[in-house]
Amino acid sequence: MLLDYDLAELYGVQTKALNQAVTRNGERFPDDFLYRLTPEETQALNRSQFVTGSQKHRDPRFAPRAFTQEGVAMLSSVLRSKRAIQINIAIMRTFVRMREMLATHKDLARKVEKHDKEIAALYEYLQKLLEPPSSSKRKIGYLQK
Repeated sequence: MLLDYDLAELYGVQTKALNQAVTRNGERFPDDFLYRLTPEETQALNRSQFVTGSQKHRDPRFAPRAFTQEGVAMLSSVLRSKRAIQINIAIMRTFVRMREMLATHKDLARKVEKHDKEIAALYEYLQKLLEPPSSSKRKIGYLQK
């Protein structure tokens, strides 16, 4: 999870502008993309040594928003900063590259599976060759009882 003010810094916009963009594009941010911190979480955050100075002056009526990885990706498509545009382009290129890699790996997986079946058949054949011959011939001589 990343908080709104951390993302604002990352994307090169003010926290207020980031939150306005999210509010204006609410349908793009379902509950599994972002949520608001509870008052207890906000209070614990304010006691934390990692709080940035700008959060001391935040309107207490509005708790920080926490974004999931999907929310971070969606945010890059609704913000207008140059940095947000660069991040959005990088995300799109990454998805395309991942799709290409998965397609390549599917072909490799099919080839490996085919080879595995051929190797298994070869192994079975070798096992049969290594077994001692079965004695289907009748033994010559007298049977003792």
